[in-house]
Amino acid sequence: MSANPQSGFQVKAYMQTVGAQARSAARLMAAADSNSKNAALMTIADRLESSAQQLQSENQKDLDAGRDNGLSDAMLDRLELSAERIAAMAEGLRQVASLPDPIGAISDMQYQPSGIQVGRMRVPLGVIGIIYESRPNVTADAAALCLKSGNASILRGGSEAIHSNQAIALCIQQGLQEAGLPADAVQVIETTDRDAVGELITMQDFVDVIVPRGGKGLIERISREARVPVIKHLDGICHVYIDDDADLDKAIQVAFNAKTQRYGTCNTMETLLVSEVIAKQVLPELGGMFAEKGVQIRGCETTCNLVATATAATAEDWDTEYLAPLLSVRVVKGLDEAIDHIEAHSSRHTDAIISENFSSARRFLREVDSSSVMVNASTRFADGFEYGLGAEIGISTDKLHARGPVGLEGLTTLKYVVFGDGHIRT
Repeated sequence: MSANPQSGFQVKAYMQTVGAQARSAARLMAAADSNSKNAALMTIADRLESSAQQLQSENQKDLDAGRDNGLSDAMLDRLELSAERIAAMAEGLRQVASLPDPIGAISDMQYQPSGIQVGRMRVPLGVIGIIYESRPNVTADAAALCLKSGNASILRGGSEAIHSNQAIALCIQQGLQEAGLPADAVQVIETTDRDAVGELITMQDFVDVIVPRGGKGLIERISREARVPVIKHLDGICHVYIDDDADLDKAIQVAFNAKTQRYGTCNTMETLLVSEVIAKQVLPELGGMFAEKGVQIRGCETTCNLVATATAATAEDWDTEYLAPLLSVRVVKGLDEAIDHIEAHSSRHTDAIISENFSSARRFLREVDSSSVMVNASTRFADGFEYGLGAEIGISTDKLHARGPVGLEGLTTLKYVVFGDGHIRT
């Protein structure tokens, strides 16, 4: 590893060293060609597979410590590096290697009246700090995306996965060196001291952007304390609105899928809005389907009258990301009231309308201010793989600089490039 802190070391000094090394590596990564980056990714994938036994041995230390510290079964499952998960990490790296390299692409090149040509070139952001919890596979995923997009990265995983992450980091750095790229292009923080996070998110001289991946508490802290830009979303309070002019069969299937395909994801529907015109036709059937699946409905008065198993929603329910088999349901007068509700309660992640009315769909797309807005599709499609990005580093509900699923292009920026032939301004 690039730095090996001992007991009693100064976190600030260690982090400054890591930051300086990342900044130096970023210059080399920005100039690296696609072949070198792809070779590194393929070599890292091979290393992960050939080191599977060592990875699982180190992971067992984390699992044993987790059990001793009372981690839940769900957390232990997220922490485990099975043979299948190691193989999936390696395959993920190979998939990233197969993606088009965005770096160096020049677009919008146009001649100006002066005779110069002006365009824009896609370039890396520089140094990306990523803070995440539990799942050690994020170490490989995040490193791969940053590497392919020509960035250096500083990765700070959860303390519960320290041995697993360090073992993965060793494979990554060996792969970088074998491909002739700087090992410091990917650094995994070696300390579990929480002060390291505080340093990472305030190192303006060394870090260009922070990407937090974890629970709402972590992301709120990062957003509050960071002094460098943050790509993030706090929660996913996603809505599906079934319009007056919806195809009812289509509406029922989409709404059911949006909630039940997976419960614990940020793109799962948490609130269903139904036009009063078709509520009696839709809600009893949907209510029965949800009840059979074990989904508890918390609804408005009309919903409770139409769905026997529903209980009354509180004001808090409309602003809650359940990540569980719970669903808020409200009957609204129509499109205007649906958009008003979304404006008041959406987390700006993903919202969908089910409608066969082109004008209503266009209004919804235009007026709902979320990072993904959908027509006649489940909110569960809101991720990088489904959008054709190949992979994603996370979801952004901010407007600058990336929004929605953040893939390779979201880890880059644009600079203007100008071509002349001795042109001078007069």
